[in-house]
This record gives sequence, structure tokens and C-alpha cells, in this order.
Amino acid sequence: MFQQVPMVEIDGMKLVQTRAILNYIAAKYNLYGKDIKEKALIDMYSEGVADLNEIILQYPFLPPGDKDESLTQIKEKSRNCYFPGFEKVLKSHGEDYLVGNRLSKADVLLTELLYHTEELDSSILANFPLLKALRTRVSNLPTVKKFLQPGSQRKPFEDEKFVEELKKSFG
Repeated sequence: MFQQVPMVEIDGMKLVQTRAILNYIAAKYNLYGKDIKEKALIDMYSEGVADLNEIILQYPFLPPGDKDESLTQIKEKSRNCYFPGFEKVLKSHGEDYLVGNRLSKADVLLTELLYHTEELDSSILANFPLLKALRTRVSNLPTVKKFLQPGSQRKPFEDEKFVEELKKSFG
């Protein structure tokens, strides 16, 4: 529609725009809450994940002189804002997942974010036992576990080699 990717063909439709694709798939596979209140919470948590993820995904593409400052910002926002918020949600209801005690797109997106932050700082989850438990729980789901195995379609976090190849492609 907008001459860009991602584009997913599903159920006779050509969907574009990441959030529209995620929301459709989440709704189709019962990962988007049972009512409007749960959907609102799932959206709220997903948007929080997206806010931090936006900073993290820019990190590999920054000039070397800006990386230390960006990494400090990522760590501070993770440890002082986002992770305590998600940890508090899990603690407040004592359930296994963020919303309705069942897996939602917010849990999957948060798990991906946790992997990204750990790739930047392996100790970042040290003070967040409930987030570590959520990451383990989601990672052990059979389809997710298979996806995380070496040789799967999972793309590693962008490293310097990837960034250089990308620059050559678009340079």
C-alpha cells in the first residue's frame, strides 16, 4: 500500500504497517486479550516496550562516539523506568503473564526486548526476578524455543559487520 515493508499476506489480505500486522496476528491467535480492558492493557504494555525498543534498535547504527552515551541511556531507562514498571505489574497480580494470566503479544514483545537488552548488558536483569522468570517462561514455549535455537530464522542483534554491509548496500 505504501510501497514499503513489512508486508504480510494473510487470510486473503495484504497487511502493511508493523502494529497492524502484530495486532491482527495477536487477535487471530488469541494473544490480544479477552475484552476491551485487556486489549487496552496489552496495547499500553506493548507501547512501553516499543518506546524502549526504539532507542535500542538505533544503537548499532550510531557513530562510535555516540554509543557510550546511548548505552548509558538504555541502561538507565531499562533499570529505572521500564523494567521496574513491568516487574511491578507482574508482582501486583502474582500471575505468570502481564495480562489475564495468559500469554499475550505484550509478553512476546517484552521477551524480545529483554533479549535485546541482555545482548547489550548481560547483567541488566539482575534485579528483576519476575522479568527473568517471564523471559524463561515465554522462551520455553515450544514454538518460541524452536525459534530461539541456533540455525532458526531468528536474527541476532545487529553487529558492526551487519551495519557495515547495510551501509554498503544503501551507500
